[in-house]
Amino acid sequence: MPSRRRFLQSAGSVAALAATGGRAALAAGPGVTERLARYMVVARDQELPEKVLLECKHRILDTFGAMVSGARMRPGEMALKYVRTLGGDAQASVIGSDFRTTAVNAALANAMCAHADETDDFEPVTKAHPGCSVVPAALAFGEREHRSGQDVLRAVALGYDLTCRLLMALGPDLVRGSHRSAEGTSSTFGALGAAASLARLDEKGMRYAVSYSSQQVSGLWSWVKDHDHIEKAFDFAGMGARNGVMAVDMVKNGLTGVDDVLDGTHNLFIALSSDPKPEEMVKDLGSRFYVTETAIKTFSVGYPIQSPLDATLTLRKQHGLTPDKVKSILVKLPTDAMGIVGESAMPDVNCQHLVAVALVKGAVSFNDSHDVALMHDPKILEQRAKVALAGDKALMDPAAPRGAVVEMTLTDGRKVEHFTKYPPGTKENPLNTEAVEAKTRDLIAPVLGAEKSEKLIEQIRNLEKVDDIGKLRPLMTT
Repeated sequence: MPSRRRFLQSAGSVAALAATGGRAALAAGPGVTERLARYMVVARDQELPEKVLLECKHRILDTFGAMVSGARMRPGEMALKYVRTLGGDAQASVIGSDFRTTAVNAALANAMCAHADETDDFEPVTKAHPGCSVVPAALAFGEREHRSGQDVLRAVALGYDLTCRLLMALGPDLVRGSHRSAEGTSSTFGALGAAASLARLDEKGMRYAVSYSSQQVSGLWSWVKDHDHIEKAFDFAGMGARNGVMAVDMVKNGLTGVDDVLDGTHNLFIALSSDPKPEEMVKDLGSRFYVTETAIKTFSVGYPIQSPLDATLTLRKQHGLTPDKVKSILVKLPTDAMGIVGESAMPDVNCQHLVAVALVKGAVSFNDSHDVALMHDPKILEQRAKVALAGDKALMDPAAPRGAVVEMTLTDGRKVEHFTKYPPGTKENPLNTEAVEAKTRDLIAPVLGAEKSEKLIEQIRNLEKVDDIGKLRPLMTT
C-alpha cells in the first residue's frame, strides 16, 4: 500500500500536470536542465565564430563605458559607498574606485554602475539588458579566478544566451503582464551563465547552479516609480549580478541542490509563466548567439527613445528646422513603451523632454540626457509643450519592436514625418568598432583620463590575447 507521503506527492504531480497540460513534466528524452547544463560545460571551451567574438568585444567595451561613467553618477556612487562598508577579501576590483572586495560584492557594485543610467545595451525582442549584469559578473569572477580574456569572452557569450533565452522561454510579455520586471527576472541567469563558465563547473555543478539561481530570480515592474534610478540599477543589474555569482560560488564550495529545476513539477517555467515554452531555453544553442543581437545605444537614454531621437534629428537636419519653425510634434511609439518613457521624472527616460532637447540643441549628449536643470529650462519647456506621445499598435512589430514615427507640423502649415524602424546600434543597423570605441572613449576619459582610456580600449580590442583578466585592474580603477 502506498504511503500517505507518496500518495500526496503523486496527487501533487497530477495536479501540476493538469494545470500545465502535461507540458515539460512528461517530456521525452533528456530534460531542458540536462541539455542546458551539458551545453554550458561545452561552451566554456567552445571557439567562438569571428563575428561573435567581435560582437562580444563590442558589448564588453560598451559596458565598460557604462560602468566607468556610472561610477560617477548617484546610483553608482551609492553602490560603491555601500559595498565599501561590506569589507571582504580583496578578490575583485570595484570600477572607478581605489578598493577591492569579494567577487560577489564587486559584481553587485559594478553592475549597479553599469545601469546607473541608460547607457548599457538592450535586446529589443525580450527587453532584456544583458550587458549590465553579465559583464560585471564575468569581470569579477574572472579576476578572482585569474581567467584569461578568451575565457571571459566565452563566458560573456554564454551569459547573454541565458539572459535572453530565459525570457523567450517565459514569454517577455507574460512576465510583464504579471507585474514582473523582465530585466530583473533575466539578469540572474545572465550572471549565472558567465560565472558558471568561469568556475568550470561540471554538468552536475551546472545543474545545481541553475537551481540556486532559479531560487533567486526576482524583479518587480515597480521600478518605473523610481525617481532616482537607484533601485532601477539594482533591479536591472546589481541584483542579478550578485545572485548569479553567489549561486555559482555556493556550488563551487560544495553545496548541492535540485538537479532538474527546469523540468517536471514545480519547475521555474511553470512558476513564472502562464504559458511557458521551455524548449526556447535550449533552442539553437551554439548556433544563435544573442550577444550579436542586442542594440548598443547611440544615446544614453531609455531604449524606446532611441528611435524618436533619431527621427527628430533626421527631420531637423533634412528640413533645416529650428524651434521657431515647429508648431507641434507627435511621437508615435509602440503601445508597450508609453508607460516607460512618457513623462518620467528621470530626464534620461522622458521622451517628451528629450525630443525637446534634440529640437533645441540639434544633438543629445551624455550630459544633456542627465542634466536635471534642463528639465526646468524655459527654452526646453517651451518646446516640450509642443510634444505629444501616442501609442500605435502598428508599431508593435516583433521584427522591429522599438521603431517610432515622429510627425512635425510646421508653422508654415507643412507636415513632415520620419519613421525610424531600426535606430543606429541595432543588429540591422550596427555600429562598427570605431563607433563603439568613440562612444566608450567619450564616457570613460573624464573619469580615467585619456592615457588609461586608450590603453583599456586597446586591451579590449585584443582581449583574446590577455592571459589574465586581472591585468585590466590598473586601467579601470582610480
